[in-house]
Amino acid sequence: MTTPNSTRKFGCTIIGGGIHGTYLAQRLIEDTSFDSSDICIVDPRDRLLASFREKATACGMEALRSTFVHHVGTEPFGLESFAEANDREDELVPTVDYPPRPSLDLFLDYAEHVIDRKDLDSLHRRAAVDRIHERSGETGLRLETTVGPIDTQHCVLAIGHGGRYRWPDWTTDLDRVEHVWDGFDPDASVDRTIVVGGGITAAQLACELSKTQSVALLSRHPLEWEVSEADPSWINWSHVEENLHVHPPGSRERFEVISAARNTATVPPSLYTEFENRIDDGVLTLSQGAVDSATNKDESVRLSLDHGLQVLGDRVVLATGFEPVFDHPFADRIANELDLARGHRGMPVLDDDTLAWRCDDSRFVPLYVSGALALGSVGPYAPNIPGARRAGDRITAAITGRLRHSETDDTSESVSGTGVSD
Repeated sequence: MTTPNSTRKFGCTIIGGGIHGTYLAQRLIEDTSFDSSDICIVDPRDRLLASFREKATACGMEALRSTFVHHVGTEPFGLESFAEANDREDELVPTVDYPPRPSLDLFLDYAEHVIDRKDLDSLHRRAAVDRIHERSGETGLRLETTVGPIDTQHCVLAIGHGGRYRWPDWTTDLDRVEHVWDGFDPDASVDRTIVVGGGITAAQLACELSKTQSVALLSRHPLEWEVSEADPSWINWSHVEENLHVHPPGSRERFEVISAARNTATVPPSLYTEFENRIDDGVLTLSQGAVDSATNKDESVRLSLDHGLQVLGDRVVLATGFEPVFDHPFADRIANELDLARGHRGMPVLDDDTLAWRCDDSRFVPLYVSGALALGSVGPYAPNIPGARRAGDRITAAITGRLRHSETDDTSESVSGTGVSD
């Protein structure tokens, strides 16, 4: 029995129960000497993948942008096999010049299958982490959480953007404005919604809402159509090494390479036909321009654009993305507490081979990074499912190496401490 103040001890603790945390937990069990009792996933949500489920549902996602080989299981073709075994091959959506993509339902059902089959829910400790610090006089880290402290030999930081969504300045003091990922009600009874944004989330949301109401999609730039989040070559680690790691870790050069490689604020061509059909049906309109001012008038919202056009609606729903992940307050607290190195715009400076977060004073801290915070080392796919797989390769190999080194040291100490008398 444990109390709120008792300390639990684990071989590795993962902070974040999203796609990255769920995938990494499996890799740690399968590829290291840890068993499931050595692994802990700390996340404040009531279930693994809860945030992904909520966001995907809120924006009306029907199929993933990534292909069927990218999922949360460790078997390369596990999702495809699951679809075949359950007679759901029709949910592997064909895509022109691109491998099939899973429907959202298929992806989530397979994820739940993986979680149940591997009993990953038993690893989940529902809590938020407040602080991380080194253990006094001992190796490893201590996590101060909302349900008590955790001591861990290794720690993986696999957090998302933490509910930090981008709200433009013109939304200040504006009524009837929501963010798609912050309490948005898709079933609200309105006649016309203004969706603000120019990427995949905005396009998906506009198409979904236009099934029941009139929608105006407002983008600052012409819509750009790209199949994937970046050129597929960036999934290959050799390409990352040759094109990203040639620049110093945490440097402006790395940031610029990643920024140029990521297809941010783009829409996959798979949405093009549906988008055009909604426009032809008169239920969806597209406007381009920056908002100069926004006012509430009676029960409506009026957006005045920089070129003079005005857009009216009953409400505004923002699909404007996240605040910069490198500015995450939690990452700031950890970096300050552990004296971790930061680079251009606060980018974590990681060891490219292990994804361990480097310290300013060159000492080693057993904290590894996966997800968007690892962009500087993993490359433009770092926040996405392929990024979880590439991070898993590096992190599990690094932890395995350290565990073997520790076992060798323990054996050496045991042998050297054995007295043999004549």
